[in-house]
Amino acid sequence: MLATTGQTIRVVGIDIGKNSFHIVGLDGRGAIVLRQKWSRGQVQARLANLPPCLIGMEACVGAHHLARRLQALGHDARLMPAKYVRPYPRGQKNDFRDAEAIAEAVQRPTMKFVAVKTSDQLDLQALHRVRARLVSQRTGIINQIRAFLLERGIAVRQGQRFLRAALPRILTAACEVLSPRMARVIEALANDWRRLDGRIDQLSAEIQALADADSACEQLMSVPGIGPSDGRCDRYGRGVYEGPRLCRLARACTATDVHRGPHHLGQDIQARQSLPARLVRASSLGRADQADELAPTRA
Repeated sequence: MLATTGQTIRVVGIDIGKNSFHIVGLDGRGAIVLRQKWSRGQVQARLANLPPCLIGMEACVGAHHLARRLQALGHDARLMPAKYVRPYPRGQKNDFRDAEAIAEAVQRPTMKFVAVKTSDQLDLQALHRVRARLVSQRTGIINQIRAFLLERGIAVRQGQRFLRAALPRILTAACEVLSPRMARVIEALANDWRRLDGRIDQLSAEIQALADADSACEQLMSVPGIGPSDGRCDRYGRGVYEGPRLCRLARACTATDVHRGPHHLGQDIQARQSLPARLVRASSLGRADQADELAPTRA
């Protein structure tokens, strides 16, 4: 089918799957001239036989790698947030109609596209994701230790440093308030906590080193509330942050693809944990200075 209609294909929509990709090609009038299901290994080889055309895909796992390969072949490969493609499917949902909707959406002049990430950007994103998972696991361990202690009537002031300081004293006097088995459980959890602290510190240092070596990150981090990251794309590649959008980054959005309203860092523990302490302090001082400026002056 490619041999007979390859010269007429102008737009291609690709619905990415784990092993199978559904392809829909449109001609200059918008009529479907290609409708096939290809394996992952066939996509690049078959599209190499097509003349340069516009190719649309949803920004998802593997899309950035495929987009770079197709751009190297001369195609205009573009990525779109999945939520911007949802209005375009027609009829009952299936993979071919999803691919047709992608081909339709990529032609819209008002469509917002996602910047194709480089290999270095994906590496930095992977570091952030691993660190976020480890922070979540550490939080779960801390909460579990607190719950076990509360069941034995031991309450510790909220905050990691208070629990960290109180654990040696509690474990030393375990025979009085904790059973030997529970003391061993809590001690094992404390060891897991220390191990996660080491891994998180290692990743934080690597992210900080990468951010310090990038001039774009240095400029972006000068804004209060912005931590070490690449400012050209968000964490998951679902949106593009350029100059006019830096104000969104200052809100320290969470890891969702829908931006929430403005809020201070104290309302978002996940965002606060991903920022270095010096930026959190700077942001707090900035809000205090702003409050002093807005306060009415006394005669």
